[in-house]
Amino acid sequence: MIDRGIIENASGRNTLGASLKGSLQQILFRPHRFFFSKPFALIYTLYFGTYLTANTIDTASSTVSDKPASTTTAGTPKFLATSSSNLALCLYKDNRFTQLFGATTSSRPVPLSTFALFTVRDCLTIFASFNLPPLLALRLEQHMSEEVRRYVSGASAAQFLTPAAVQLVSTPLHLLGLDLYNREGMRWQERVARVTRDWGKSAFARMGRIIPAFGVGGVVNTKVRKGLMEKLEG
Repeated sequence: MIDRGIIENASGRNTLGASLKGSLQQILFRPHRFFFSKPFALIYTLYFGTYLTANTIDTASSTVSDKPASTTTAGTPKFLATSSSNLALCLYKDNRFTQLFGATTSSRPVPLSTFALFTVRDCLTIFASFNLPPLLALRLEQHMSEEVRRYVSGASAAQFLTPAAVQLVSTPLHLLGLDLYNREGMRWQERVARVTRDWGKSAFARMGRIIPAFGVGGVVNTKVRKGLMEKLEG
């Protein structure tokens, strides 16, 4: 819903609010069309592949280093493997979404400049979603009161905060990439004005997209994996 809304808003085909409303109506009244559609399949494949890669790296790393199987890593191998998987899947998804919901529903290829911006955007998101939380968890824990720690751990807080916060930086890259596809031959002043215009609401929308995906999803994935691995260890 959010990906489609941002792309349609950037291309001028629809406003963000109207696009989200239309997608929500489809979920409520024609759920089969929504959940069995190509866009839904693309999103599902993206996150399934990303988490599968991250979990596989954690398990392989803990096995090689002779650590408990429930150990979560935060090193370079995990960043490279997870980024590669996410980038390949996300660039394909973005290519198809941009063609489906951009300024024109043609098969015009997405320019390399757009792919480059999407690549930097996704590297930032992956680093903030899989590598930063384990590194920041202990520091957050130290600054949290005992009362707060009863309800949320430093690891969970970091997993929610870092993917959302990085959207303030990555959203302009996303919008610029879309504008390069949607409006050929524009001056940079016009592109900056368009990106600035849509930055706030698009960043907020992408936070709403990323918190369930890598915030809630990251916390649930970590806890489920840890529980299953501890059973295997026992």
